[in-house]
Amino acid sequence: MWPQLDNIAETVLTRAARIKLAAFDIDGVFTDGRLWFTDDNREFKAFNVHDGLGVKLLAGAGVRIAIISARFSPMVARRATELGIELVYQDQADKLACFQRILAALKLAPEQAAYTGDDLPDLPVLKRAGLAVAVANAHPMLLPHCHHVTTLPGGGGAVREVADLILHAQGRLTDVYRRFGHG
Repeated sequence: MWPQLDNIAETVLTRAARIKLAAFDIDGVFTDGRLWFTDDNREFKAFNVHDGLGVKLLAGAGVRIAIISARFSPMVARRATELGIELVYQDQADKLACFQRILAALKLAPEQAAYTGDDLPDLPVLKRAGLAVAVANAHPMLLPHCHHVTTLPGGGGAVREVADLILHAQGRLTDVYRRFGHG
């Protein structure tokens, strides 16, 4: 039914079935990693609407969503508000410490958390998460430390792909899609 999910390793599905928190980097994951600045120092980012719906579908299924970013951007806060993401942590030089604080606050074990990243600042969190995901265009140094690599790039639907993976592993994807008239 979903070809991108047909060849997922059983070990990845087992890990994804346990997820109660899906945490994501922003630049290079929700976006394509490019930063656009104007002459008057305004910043622009492009977000994929498919990723936004994926976040809403996960949240609707009871999975908590978190954003952990090393940078600060008002655009990230705005997009998170639009998507109803309450766990937004920007300007986080130590992403692992932030991730561990989130786990403690939610009373979750690392095995119950997924993290999706694209570059070396994400590596400590990827090594700790129960489900470590790299986007298709992630830096190659991350790949040996990830349980799964998306087929889609950051900013190009990778977040939605992660959402579909988790929902599929938890047996919820078909029901979610039926609500929209599929199947």
